[in-house]
Amino acid sequence: MCVHCGCSGESHTTLLNLATGEAFAMSHAHEHEHVHADGTRHAHHDHAPTGQNVETIDARILAKNDAIAATNRAWFEGREIFALNLVSSPGAGKTTLLERTIRDFHKERGICVIEGDQATSRDGERIRAAGATAVQVNTGTGCHLEADMVARGLKLLKPGFGTLLMIENVGNLVCPAMFDLGEHAKIVILSVTEGEDKPLKYPHMFRAAALMILNKIDLLPHVDFDVAAAVANARQVNPNIGLLQLSAKTGAGLETWYAWLRNSASSCNLSV
Repeated sequence: MCVHCGCSGESHTTLLNLATGEAFAMSHAHEHEHVHADGTRHAHHDHAPTGQNVETIDARILAKNDAIAATNRAWFEGREIFALNLVSSPGAGKTTLLERTIRDFHKERGICVIEGDQATSRDGERIRAAGATAVQVNTGTGCHLEADMVARGLKLLKPGFGTLLMIENVGNLVCPAMFDLGEHAKIVILSVTEGEDKPLKYPHMFRAAALMILNKIDLLPHVDFDVAAAVANARQVNPNIGLLQLSAKTGAGLETWYAWLRNSASSCNLSV
């Protein structure tokens, strides 16, 4: 099992260029730990020296990822690309929000997308139909995107100068919090069909996020969701987190999201 997340030690990732239909495979090997019947455990990797403890392997995995993320970040800065990492539980509305953003915002700024899922290209095809260039990254048994996957996706996307890059991570509120992709900010999306205690249950993700979007507010009359409690819980975990309420389906509140995109890109000295 993966030291970090419980995904299998060898995760075969596939990148699909949705414009050309070309698929590329990348083998993604994690150091992982083995648990014996008596409860003892040890960590190992096919090519790693034996005797390393879990903390050492954790540090190696994250150090390698962070080095690639730093290269991604420099690449973005040099091309004035504003990169965002969208994270949420499955079904919170990331893809629907991306579709609306592409349709409404593309005249102001070119948008391209790296779409992460364990399997299928369905969401990537939705993104492409909305009008954005996209690369689908299927992680197989993996439960998060990593910096190397983004770097390889960028080679296929070839985003232009000044592009808005949206990275839609695999639906998961645990592992994506630990993996820097080189993005300017993580955006966590919480829907009103979930519990308002999610920020307390998954504090690392909400602490890592610059912004929490409360989505599906059109359903508030029909669900038992305490907005004030959700906001208070998010701010308990991260007092500096930004907060927006919107409905990607009806369009309510989307202008505040677009204003956030403009202002945040501007604060990073990137043109919009």
